[in-house]
Amino acid sequence: MKYLQSTRLTVTVVLLLVVLLWDASGLDLRVMHWWGTSRGFALKSDPWLSGILHTRGQQAAMVVYLGMWLLVLRPVGPWRQLTRDTRMAAALAVTASMITISVLKHFSLTSCPWELQEFGGPANYVSHWAWGVPDLGGGKCFPGGHASSAFGFLSACLPFLMAAEVRLQRLGWRLLAGVVLVGLVFGLTQTMRGAHYPSHTLWSAWICWSVGLTVYQQAATRKGLAASPAS
Repeated sequence: MKYLQSTRLTVTVVLLLVVLLWDASGLDLRVMHWWGTSRGFALKSDPWLSGILHTRGQQAAMVVYLGMWLLVLRPVGPWRQLTRDTRMAAALAVTASMITISVLKHFSLTSCPWELQEFGGPANYVSHWAWGVPDLGGGKCFPGGHASSAFGFLSACLPFLMAAEVRLQRLGWRLLAGVVLVGLVFGLTQTMRGAHYPSHTLWSAWICWSVGLTVYQQAATRKGLAASPAS
């Protein structure tokens, strides 16, 4: 158990260093200039990006979220190999991750890239690290909310990744790969539309992972959760 905890802590720290290095690189604005000009972002209202990957993607995430809670009460397939408490802990961890992102966005003074003056908007560029400094835009854009609708489900992989059975562990890795892939696609979608810097996506991923892992581990410590047949 101590080895697993140490491994998860190492992964969390390494991921944090990656995100911090991206922030320090100053590449956010350079990437946004790939997609935007002084007249704005040509793909902002693109039917595929805006209608399918954004709007339909959000709706699909909500369906998956509700389905996850249904699996807590009436498990099927591999979810039956987890105790009810384990399933509940994972669902609560997912919920906590998404709520954390929403709260941070609500209080954020960082505006979306498409609001910057260099892209035809009213805002100045201000780093999201400049807490309390308004940029003359609408704010409420950090971290990436759409990416978190996928990254929030990172916690749902934990019961399988920590299971004793190799079969469940393999399923956990497949779920993890799928969640990360969808989260990156959602994040890239918003970057191409001008809604979020790449750093917003990276921070969403790290926050969802960290919050979800913390909540799940706390539940595991209290209840001694493990993979076993559903009760």
